Amino acid sequence: MRSERDARGWSQTEAVRAMRAKSSHNLPTDSTLLRNWRRWESGESRPDEFYAPIIAAAFDTVTAAFFPKARPNRDDELLSSTGMDTLEFLGRLRMSDVSTATLDAIRITAERLCCEYPCGDPRTLHAEGTAWLRRITSLLDARLTLAQHREVLVLAGWVALLVGCLDFDLGRRTEAEATRRAALSLGREADHAEIVGWGAEMAAWFALTQGNYRGAIDAADAALASTQQLAVGVQLAAQQAKGWARLGDRGAMEAALRRGRAILDRLDHPANLDNHFVVDPEKLDFYAMDCSRVIGDDQLARAHARQVIRTSTGPGDTVLKPMRVAEARLTLAVAAVHDGELDLAVDEGVRAFTGTRRSLPSLMWIAGETAREMIEHYPDDPRTHTYLDQLRELATA
Repeated sequence: MRSERDARGWSQTEAVRAMRAKSSHNLPTDSTLLRNWRRWESGESRPDEFYAPIIAAAFDTVTAAFFPKARPNRDDELLSSTGMDTLEFLGRLRMSDVSTATLDAIRITAERLCCEYPCGDPRTLHAEGTAWLRRITSLLDARLTLAQHREVLVLAGWVALLVGCLDFDLGRRTEAEATRRAALSLGREADHAEIVGWGAEMAAWFALTQGNYRGAIDAADAALASTQQLAVGVQLAAQQAKGWARLGDRGAMEAALRRGRAILDRLDHPANLDNHFVVDPEKLDFYAMDCSRVIGDDQLARAHARQVIRTSTGPGDTVLKPMRVAEARLTLAVAAVHDGELDLAVDEGVRAFTGTRRSLPSLMWIAGETAREMIEHYPDDPRTHTYLDQLRELATA
């Protein structure tokens, strides 16, 4: 009542006059109404069923919107409200406890967190993301418009996806899967195809790193049909290509990459390339690099790896996307093994371990594949054992 009165620039006396102007009943004297108003504003008492609709009318709204009832049981409330006047019902739908500025601030924060993923400290980012996820979901207990309710679900979905990725990067597989499922649920509730698609993409990513290649293909396939016009569709197709490459099906791998490229060609160039959930054109080279390495096309793999390093490095050799660069180094290491250059292979492999920002399961997965190449070609060479020692050290770090 106070905030609505202040917004109109009314004194308490003017508010009482507005009540009288909007009432069809005989009201007490102005002095009595003024005493009542002061008690209502101070919280000393609450307007009863007689005064509540008059006060709401004074502020050009309806009773249920201005004085919402406590809702311990929302099903009971809905059942008891079936006779609500249409205008009153619509008025309630338009009421909100959350301002546009608040949602704008949360939207900007969610974007910032997703942009810090490639280079930010994962533990710090995880703590901040979890705190913001708690704040965002707490808004669901507030009074929201239908549009705001959906937006809160969407914002919570994006931050949950980020937290799930960070859980996985830190080796917390159980927590990562739980958070992924929560994000997927939020995406479905909000009917947001992109969040649902990223939930499926994360399932494919998790499966790949555990050697479940068929499971990764199936997880991506579940969301491909609904993401043909979305950036995440590129990512889903690429994860399938990585799975097919490891199953030895080059034709299916190339078809999956073509699907990803076709989706990418239909999309506008993204405005913000830093956001982890934005698929930039260079990312397809990153996936093609992995597939080429796995199927043994060293020349193409090497070309892609060098391109990935170039596009992931800024002025002064600043590494902008350290996780991409690490996998590119491991790709160059495999190509060097095949060329008989074990010194170069070990050098590139060990350099891949030096970055401070990494996804441990993904890095261990690709580094393990590189180790198998070294063991196959140089099983007893001390340089192979140097690499393996570094790999064990990484696993226990």
